[in-house]
Amino acid sequence: MSSSHTLAHAGTPTGTPTGHDLPVDLPPNAGRAATGVAIVLVAQLMLVLDMTVVNVGLPAIDADLGFGPASLSWVLNAYSLAFGGLLLLGGRLGDVYGRLRIFELGLAIFTTSSLLGGLAQSPTWLVVARAAQGLGAALAAPGVLALLTTSAPDEAARNRALALFAAVSSGGASLGLLLGGFVTDVGSWRWTLFINVPIGIAVLSLARRFVSETPSRPGRFDFVGAASATLGAVSIVWALIEAPEHGWTGARTIGGLVAGAALLVVLGLTEQRVAHPMLRPALLRSRSRLGALAVMTLVVGSQFSMFFLVVQYFQQVLGFGPLASGFAFLPLTLAIFTVSRFTPRLVGAFGQAPLMMIGALGLAASFAWLSNVDTTSSYVVAVLGPMVLNGASAGLVFMPVTSLVLTGVEPEHAGAASGLLQTTQQLGGAIGLAVIVSVYAAGAVPGAFVPGARAAFLTSATMATLAFVAAFVTLRPRRGRAVSAEAADLELAA
Repeated sequence: MSSSHTLAHAGTPTGTPTGHDLPVDLPPNAGRAATGVAIVLVAQLMLVLDMTVVNVGLPAIDADLGFGPASLSWVLNAYSLAFGGLLLLGGRLGDVYGRLRIFELGLAIFTTSSLLGGLAQSPTWLVVARAAQGLGAALAAPGVLALLTTSAPDEAARNRALALFAAVSSGGASLGLLLGGFVTDVGSWRWTLFINVPIGIAVLSLARRFVSETPSRPGRFDFVGAASATLGAVSIVWALIEAPEHGWTGARTIGGLVAGAALLVVLGLTEQRVAHPMLRPALLRSRSRLGALAVMTLVVGSQFSMFFLVVQYFQQVLGFGPLASGFAFLPLTLAIFTVSRFTPRLVGAFGQAPLMMIGALGLAASFAWLSNVDTTSSYVVAVLGPMVLNGASAGLVFMPVTSLVLTGVEPEHAGAASGLLQTTQQLGGAIGLAVIVSVYAAGAVPGAFVPGARAAFLTSATMATLAFVAAFVTLRPRRGRAVSAEAADLELAA
């Protein structure tokens, strides 16, 4: 049975004439499972928030610790580099040693390093703490998605959990800007890190009571695969982060990309030969999964103009402060959460591919709309409309992508699949930010924000359009919603 057919039936269970997606007879452990899902989602929100919560506090961090303009970006990049580079390792560790155990280990590292980062007295101290946060996030994040899929008591609950995961993951970035602006304005930038400590302690104290451990898988650990995957991803992410500063044709950029590609070749050769691979080759043999991963990479990359450029537009052109900038992103967040509430039913009715294509086109339109901003524009006239369109479109994309990537994955490999999905998100973000910054710098006029921003927004529109093309080519809608189970199985086993 195809994933769209399965989701269609899961959205409207038998015996529910009203069409609601709540089952008539709840499983005995439904309450505990729902609490476990909520706890895991709180952890996911915290991990996502930390990717943007410090953004609006960067000027205050620079003034307090004396980073300098060149090194200040490492407050963000240290987290992204460690997070993106170690995700595959985190997913595999969870598969081998138990996802809840590795999730707790990662969350403990994340919480402790958040405390140390908030206490930082020098630039090096803060950058190292941010890298340690990224390490903790890379260990915890794959377990979040895997634990959600295994904690849900039935298929309908699983789909709702995935929709909430998508909403939290995509809306958490804008919530991070709001929270960062608030705590920076009323207190200090240090509270953008301190705020993780009580949340992390609470999740750690409750997780084992409401979330079941997954069985560990005996066998040798694939050290060559782990090293090549981690170092390859780190090399690529580092090269992309540094590209705007050293140039796309610079020796460091090309060298980093070549080294990363060579290590990934080593990974591919290794995974075909070892008994217990770091990354199961069958995960990359599914045409629909590869298409979904491509869409995720391009969509996340395009979204970085929303957070990188629009924040600057708010503060440099419209004169908003950190807190006002955060509040200005609320329509985006509300649109994501609102649309995500209905996405499981829409997937059941129409399938994943149409929603992904419509969402990608909506994102492209929102960026093209934003490219018209100028120095005389107002928030309501020039930004509010495209921001709502952007949020609604993102809400249509992320849950179907997540569902497609995890469809057909055996429970024992869910951590690796989750790590693969989130690695593409991090790589997509790094690629998108590097491209957008380069385009922005090439078209910028000293002292004027708008000229470079216009070209950068159109670049994001191009990325979103490419996401539509990727979805159309690899996920073309089939006749009807059902595909034979035999065809789906052959696709996974090929």
